[in-house]
Amino acid sequence: VFSMAEPLLHAFAKPTKTDFIRIVRGSGALLWDDKDNEYIDAIGSLWYSQVGHGNAEIAEAVAEQIRTLETYSIFDPFTNEMAEQLATKLVSLSPLPDSRVFLCGSGSEAIDTAMKLARVAHVQAGHPEKTIIISRNRGYHGTNYGGTSAQGLPLNKIGYGQLLPEVVQVDSDNIEDLATFMKDNGTRVAAIITEPLQGAGGVYPPADGYLEGARKLCDQYGALLIFDEVITGFGRLGTWFAANYYNVVPDLLCFAKGVTSGYQPLGGVFVGRTALNALERDPDFFLRHGYTYSGHSAVCAAALKNLEIIERDGLIERAKHVGKRLSDGLHSLAADGVIDSVRGAGAIWAAGLKPDQNCVTIRDNMIKRGVIARSINADTNAFCPPFVITDQQIDKLLDVFAAAAQGK
Repeated sequence: VFSMAEPLLHAFAKPTKTDFIRIVRGSGALLWDDKDNEYIDAIGSLWYSQVGHGNAEIAEAVAEQIRTLETYSIFDPFTNEMAEQLATKLVSLSPLPDSRVFLCGSGSEAIDTAMKLARVAHVQAGHPEKTIIISRNRGYHGTNYGGTSAQGLPLNKIGYGQLLPEVVQVDSDNIEDLATFMKDNGTRVAAIITEPLQGAGGVYPPADGYLEGARKLCDQYGALLIFDEVITGFGRLGTWFAANYYNVVPDLLCFAKGVTSGYQPLGGVFVGRTALNALERDPDFFLRHGYTYSGHSAVCAAALKNLEIIERDGLIERAKHVGKRLSDGLHSLAADGVIDSVRGAGAIWAAGLKPDQNCVTIRDNMIKRGVIARSINADTNAFCPPFVITDQQIDKLLDVFAAAAQGK
């Protein structure tokens, strides 16, 4: 077969597709393509652009670090200053008391790290039989093998052969389904992994009491609770983490995306005291897990400057304002019958569409009008804008969405 496709094989796309929109520059919540068309970035690229695009401070921080030392490995016996500084800063923000942080390169790596740490912690605690990991339907946990195994989105699992054994899904909202599984298998459960608010699966806040119930079940059966906060971390809900927002403390917390606002690829896991006690109990235990770019100095420099900007500029408080304006607008559209429903929290929202509406068609019509939103399944358009988006830009975003949703 002779292929006319371009050299780049795109992620989450048809391999035969050739017509892509080439984004070339950005500033704040705005983007431009190679034809100089302007867009409002209503989804933060892929749920991560907290401080917006084109930030010169972060660019300079990264450049300065590269001029000094691009990075050096933190595998034993080495460390580097920027990784240590970032870990100290992150732990100061952590909702997990007395935690430590493991650094990696992405959210997918963070998920696989947390799953591995959960299992090995039980081995070190004298419970090697605790190997089962439970996740929820609709959950999206990245695309490495562990995260793919934990996904509750069946289409993303097709064609990849045997996935990780002893990783099972339960109903996404019914805590009784989880309780029943724990009753039957709890002595063998290593961890429950969940997004506090499910993001890429369609923006679904947790059912009332679900997170609290999962926490109690983990305590009852000696399992670890893992929060996947790759989307919800670093201010997205108007708090540093969803753990703060929902007032439920996990044992491990995965993060990525907003930690650098996408300026460099970084992920990580906060490891709480229960798991740490197991990992630290034997002074001869050697943790055989890590990545070449764990603690990459230039990446850590981006994160440190990004976090500084979020704090200095009051962007977590700003996220609450952005979310309210977005939520109010979407709820007005639902009240007027333009869309079916609204879901979300903080500064992440989704429009649930009516049966005669198609989210891809709406997304494409919005792009033609200069707004980039996300289409999910066939019935949802999602919004996750940079915290620096202006009120005027939010209002235009809503107007464009309303027109596209009505087929105008």
